[in-house]
Amino acid sequence: MMKSFFLSLLVGLLFSKDYVKPTEIDGKKKWKGEGTTSNLESIVIGRCYEYIRIVNPSVGEKNCTEIWEAFKKAFINKDPCNILPSDYELFINLSLHTIPPNKSLFWENNHLLVTSYSDRTRRYMPLCDTLIGSFGDFLNWCGQANDTGFNYDSCPNTEECENNAVESFWKIASITYAKQSSGVIYIMLNGSAIGGAYPVKGFFADYEVPNFQKDRISRIEIWVMDDIGGPDLDSCGRGSVQILEERLKTMGYDITCIDNYKSVLLLKCLDYLNHSDCSIVS
Repeated sequence: MMKSFFLSLLVGLLFSKDYVKPTEIDGKKKWKGEGTTSNLESIVIGRCYEYIRIVNPSVGEKNCTEIWEAFKKAFINKDPCNILPSDYELFINLSLHTIPPNKSLFWENNHLLVTSYSDRTRRYMPLCDTLIGSFGDFLNWCGQANDTGFNYDSCPNTEECENNAVESFWKIASITYAKQSSGVIYIMLNGSAIGGAYPVKGFFADYEVPNFQKDRISRIEIWVMDDIGGPDLDSCGRGSVQILEERLKTMGYDITCIDNYKSVLLLKCLDYLNHSDCSIVS
């Protein structure tokens, strides 16, 4: 059962970007990306225990040390440009838990707003508020071939190689999250984002939308939130949002789209009480 689940997880994963040779300093590879976050082990094990004890104890007992070892095993002592999503399979297996119906919140270009609004699973449970997502949120990591330690100096970014430790982690995490989501699905987009509220290439478009489970989803609701004082570049029924709406309709979903959803706008306006964009909530 679990084996077939993970086989289905990997359908649609593409690894097409070319490898870019890094520079070398004193015989050591120097990548363009930031190195491993300091104290990574302490941070993620602490996050794990905080999650199962305080944030979401309904997930039940989890062995956080075992989960950490599975996470680390995915990329340590390996070529940092040859880490596949499947390398995290054991980690996913150990940390997987149920996502309550009507709680899934997908997003693009508004990470901090989503985490504020979800309120650590009290309102919604975006990927970053799952146990899986908590291991990687705002962190960076990589290893190196023939070395059992972390590379704290630099890690490859996506431009240098797509199959890096962080990119592959978020691919399988995104696919898992999409497959586990059910009921009403919520999507928060940034209507002021340069390049469009809905990037047609990205984790949401490439790994989450294709893995929605039609028989588990009742409807989809899109919120397009403009920045306070920012431009209204995209909105429901036009631009890239229209592309997303049409894609979801073609897939057979019942969708609703709301510009500047009032509940989220209230939260945004806490920091801009006197701004004209917030007059609607006064």
